[in-house]
Amino acid sequence: MAVVRPFKGIRPTEELGNEVASLPYDVMNREEAKTMAEGNPHSFLHVVRAEIDVDEAISQYDQEVYETARRNLDLMLEDGILIQDEGPKFYIYRQIMDGRVQTGIVGCTSIDEYRNNVIKKHEFTRPEKEVDRINNFDYCDANTAPIFLTYRKNDEMNTLINNWIKFHKPAYNFTSEDSITHIVWVIDDEEVITNISNIFSGIDYLYIADGHHRSASSVKVGMKRREAYPEYTGEEEFNYFLSVIFPDEDLFIMDYNRVVKDLNGYTENEFIEKIKENFILEEHRGEGIFKPSKKHTFGMYLEGKWYQLTAKEGIFNEDDPVDRLDVSILQNNLLNPLLGIEDPRRDKRIGFIGGIRGLEEIERRVQADMKVGFAMYPTTMDDLLSIADAGEIMPPKSTWFEPKLRSGLFVHKLGE
Repeated sequence: MAVVRPFKGIRPTEELGNEVASLPYDVMNREEAKTMAEGNPHSFLHVVRAEIDVDEAISQYDQEVYETARRNLDLMLEDGILIQDEGPKFYIYRQIMDGRVQTGIVGCTSIDEYRNNVIKKHEFTRPEKEVDRINNFDYCDANTAPIFLTYRKNDEMNTLINNWIKFHKPAYNFTSEDSITHIVWVIDDEEVITNISNIFSGIDYLYIADGHHRSASSVKVGMKRREAYPEYTGEEEFNYFLSVIFPDEDLFIMDYNRVVKDLNGYTENEFIEKIKENFILEEHRGEGIFKPSKKHTFGMYLEGKWYQLTAKEGIFNEDDPVDRLDVSILQNNLLNPLLGIEDPRRDKRIGFIGGIRGLEEIERRVQADMKVGFAMYPTTMDDLLSIADAGEIMPPKSTWFEPKLRSGLFVHKLGE
């Protein structure tokens, strides 16, 4: 069973939702964050990327940054930019992008269920990347950004959500600068709140779609609080973390493409001949970019030309949910053996391009500072759930979810 419970949300006043809401902290660098927040004192980037408000000579991981984040959050509450609901509530969060709709429940999930794998993972995390969010959450005494979770669709939950939306006015309804519509409803009916918790209690597993480092950081902050308060009961807010939970049928995964700096000593002709050992290679004869339209096919951009690569039979295990992933096929049969990319998490010769940037970004990067680029067919939700159910781990940079959850629409206070 999955434990999902309501919380006293800290959120913007209704008229300031669009000004407060920001892109998640990890899709931008420091300079980009500063530019995005320029002229907007209400932007939640002042909390999740507080380094924009300290001297540029100070490291973004300095204690002063996290102290500034806490001050900024406190000031937003004191000034009435953010308010806290009086009682525990659930929220409905709907996003619309290019006509696609995803609608989820905002609530709090259990750090114990993360630890015992009721909340399933599909990626490794790096401790050094967790530390930043641990400090942000700990200093702010709050989960300042939600975790993106999913579950296998549930008709009863769909009906409940649709009925609430049909008969209630949203608290926020705005379109952000990236043309994504964000709509939020507040669920304040005690019977409906109980029904939501009961429905989730009948769902066996939740799955992390996006936010593995944020979730790991949330759990470690909760465990740190338990050590500080050894007589905890389990009901304290620090035992739970902020989540937005969507049915799997709503979610959309985009391609996550690769670019590499050099050919590892091969000439162009030698490289192409080596590729032919494991892939059927054809020069793209159509107009413009080659975009893969099915699994096990890849686009390659090299020396101003696009090629189609098709994986040959026998180079991967169709019964293995990880080995049959396209990102695994490319890594195991081309990037590692030919280009020498053994660990894509740490190798400085490889770069990754989220599908939201388009395949034109592959061309731009190859023309600017890279040598070869690869266009991927997107990983599917079935792939993700199958790997998580098998207790396996996806290769890095396997999934790019769009739209991203906005930060600042919901904050979960950890202290009482």
